[in-house]
Parts: sequence; C-alpha cells; structure tokens
Amino acid sequence: MLRTYEVDVPIHDTAHPDRRGVHVFTGVADCPAAALRRAHEVYDAALAAHTAGLAIPGRQPDQWGVAGLRPGGQLEWPAAKAGLWNNPSSWTVRADFAL
Repeated sequence: MLRTYEVDVPIHDTAHPDRRGVHVFTGVADCPAAALRRAHEVYDAALAAHTAGLAIPGRQPDQWGVAGLRPGGQLEWPAAKAGLWNNPSSWTVRADFAL
C-alpha cells in the first residue's frame, strides 16, 4: 500500500561545519526503504540538473521532488531517516541554518 513518507536528511554547510540542519523530503512510497531511495534519486537528479545549468526537475507523479538546493550544503545520507509523514509541524528547522 502506498503511503506518504517523510525522509529527514541531516545537512551541514561545508564552509561552516557548525551550521547544521535537516533537509526534508516527502512523497509516496510503499515502505521506508523505498522512500529513502526515492528521496536520494530526486536529490541526485536535482543536483545533476543544477550542475548542468538546467532547471531543477519539478515534483514527480509520486510526489517526490526537490524545491531547491543549498549552495555548500552537504547531505549526510548515511544518517537519513525515513518514516510515515504525520504533521508538517514535526519538521525540524534551526534558525541558524534554515532549510
């Protein structure tokens, strides 16, 4: 059964490692592993497009997408966590490194 998942990926600024935050992805998947895979895929596609000077692809039919990239932001994929999406107010954003 497809459900909406949230994937939280820790991120840090490569120029200022003390600046940390969480990059949040949401979309439809059948399990946490599939959600994590899709989040990584859409991020990689967005980064490739940006690097090539193209527009970042929009939201995909399965609702996964990337709204923007943070220059100097390094995502820590091994520490990413995927789970069922419950409430936007559960998203964590630090004031010193808003994502």
